[in-house]
Order: sequence, then structure tokens, then C-alpha cells
Amino acid sequence: MASVEILVGTTLGGAEYVADELAAELQQQGHQSTIHMAADLSQLDPSNIWLIVSSTHGAGDLPDNLQPLYQQLLDDEKELPQTEYALCAIGDSSYDTFCQGPEKLIALLTSKGATAFVDKIQIDVQRDPVPEDPALTWLRGWIGEL
Repeated sequence: MASVEILVGTTLGGAEYVADELAAELQQQGHQSTIHMAADLSQLDPSNIWLIVSSTHGAGDLPDNLQPLYQQLLDDEKELPQTEYALCAIGDSSYDTFCQGPEKLIALLTSKGATAFVDKIQIDVQRDPVPEDPALTWLRGWIGEL
């Protein structure tokens, strides 16, 4: 079974609820997962799947609790060619920066050689007021590949 590092970026707690549901589904399917509310690069296994569950804050920024990880990645010269990630972005399409915060983290990971394990999902809370539902459907679409 796979080990998954769940990196949560949240301002108001919505992404945390989604992460909790995804972690429960992973565990129910026999996989291990660790939720990181304040992810630290030194505590992340680059050989595990990194599942990023994040909202956008302000004018297209990462939430405050993911900013330190972003800075650590910027400062660290190590490449991450063995790292695969999956992105579950949560946003509100009434803003022109819809789901742009986590894209900054993805761009940085990609520049370090990390690759996408699956296509990302962008959940619009205008259309899906319970973001856990589309997130679980997305996860169930690829969990068998772990």
C-alpha cells in the first residue's frame, strides 16, 4: 500500500475538512496518510505521494500555513525528481484569482523535477458548496493506481 503526505493550505478551515475526508478514504482503502497542517520540508518523504489540498488566499496567494513550506522549497537546492504530487485546489470562481494560490507551489515543485501523479482538480465552491464531495469522487478515480 502507498504512503501519502497530505499538505493542507487553509485559511478558514475548508481545505482542512476536505483533507480529513481524503485521509479517511485513503485509510479505508488500506493506504497510510499523514496530514500536515504546517508542512515542514524536513518531515516530508520525497518518495511518497504529496497530496496538496489547498485554497487560495488574498490576491492569488498560498494560505499562510503553506507559505513556510514554499519558502523552504525556494531556499533548498535539492531537486525532487522522485516526488509525485496530486493537487486538489479549492476556490471561488467569483474571484479572478480562482485556484491560483496552490499553482505557485505546483510551479515550484515542477521546477525541482516533481511530476503530477494525476490531473489536478479545481473545486469551485460556487458550484460545489460541499467541496468534500467532488474531492472524494476525484480521489476514488485514481486511488486504485497507488
